[in-house]
Amino acid sequence: MDIATSASKDVSRQFTDGIKKGIYYPNHEGIDFYHKYKEDLALFEEMGFKCFRTSIAWSRIFPNGDEKLPNELGLKYYDDLFDEMIKRGMEPVVTISHYEMPLYLAKQYGGWANRKLIDFYLNFCEVIYKRYSGKVKYWMTFNEINSVIFMPEVAGIIGREQADFKQRSFQAAHHQFVASAKAVKLGHQIDSKNMIGCMVLTLIKYPLTAKPEDVLLAEEKMRYGTFAFSDIQVRGHYPNYVKKLIQKIDLKIEVKPDDLKSLKEGCVDFVGFSYYSSSAASTDTNVETTAGNIVSGVKNPYLPTSEWGWQIDAKGLRYILNRFYERYEIPLFIVENGLGYDDQVDENGYVEDDYRITYLKEHIKEMKSAILEDGVDVIGYTPWGCIDLVSAGTGEMKKRYGFIYVDRDDQGNGTLKRSKKKSFAWYKKVIATDGEDL
Repeated sequence: MDIATSASKDVSRQFTDGIKKGIYYPNHEGIDFYHKYKEDLALFEEMGFKCFRTSIAWSRIFPNGDEKLPNELGLKYYDDLFDEMIKRGMEPVVTISHYEMPLYLAKQYGGWANRKLIDFYLNFCEVIYKRYSGKVKYWMTFNEINSVIFMPEVAGIIGREQADFKQRSFQAAHHQFVASAKAVKLGHQIDSKNMIGCMVLTLIKYPLTAKPEDVLLAEEKMRYGTFAFSDIQVRGHYPNYVKKLIQKIDLKIEVKPDDLKSLKEGCVDFVGFSYYSSSAASTDTNVETTAGNIVSGVKNPYLPTSEWGWQIDAKGLRYILNRFYERYEIPLFIVENGLGYDDQVDENGYVEDDYRITYLKEHIKEMKSAILEDGVDVIGYTPWGCIDLVSAGTGEMKKRYGFIYVDRDDQGNGTLKRSKKKSFAWYKKVIATDGEDL
């Protein structure tokens, strides 16, 4: 992953054009993939990766975001990165905008609440589509696009302190829908071989009880939290339930006539999504809650909980795969799935992460069941993450996900040396046997 896209919890509520004295920000350097990508890709090749998901930092190509001409040095870096990946047998899978945008666009234009961002984004897309045509085939327009509502400071750069926060969040979401649709159409025009998908954060909600009110509440949360965002990008229009929600909360979203035409003409080719955990929904306000990926939920008594409060639910992956495929009948791509853990490393840099192996093993089993028994079309699976990096959700290094340990802590100590965890050899075997030997 391109760690330039990570977000720090210390700065998630403000613009990041300065550094507070005495505070170390892990994401300002991350794991230095920028300089170490050849070393890292060699390790991924050793594991047998057939593809590698990364992102293109918008500000490396357009430092301010509103320039007409791109930064050639930034483009050259990604040429070299993609060439190295292809040389090592990996298909590039690129997220165009992954929780980052040039700071100038946020400060000068107000971020995605401003319609002008659509044109700036499309200029960025046109440049990278043309530059990497023939190298990159698989694209996703926005990472976890529904985060623009749940975590707008990261996904859309909209401050919660503003009085019209909710209005601006929904307007930003609309602009991203239009930008995504236009980017899909543009990408197909530039290279008909391009496969361009959306990417959503899956927020699975089970009813806590069989009480009809709980069942209806769980479905409502699934609709508004996840399906609304995939529905619009796959089907090319706003479903009636979304229109009713906008009316109910009395928002005035500016939708131009051409916007609806763009949505219809720019339907995605596949649905990419992240899946980490699930939670429950209940009309009882006195029930226990638990943390989740960006948003919390009601604790499910039938599921174990990670040290960060995530409820581990492998069968939830099979459930959401079926929900998506029944709804759309287009290919699905699991682009994030993994377990964040405070790994304990020995003096040789080795981590015995059996808990991560168990997590991924059970999820892969459920993915196989969805494919082989349920007939779901899954075109790819890329765990989060292949190497330790800064957690986008918490801004920490200690919340580790990778098969490869990186010697760096939350205070900036460490050599950045890479070392293989126990899960490295296990996942290498999984790839080599195409998931038969788990």
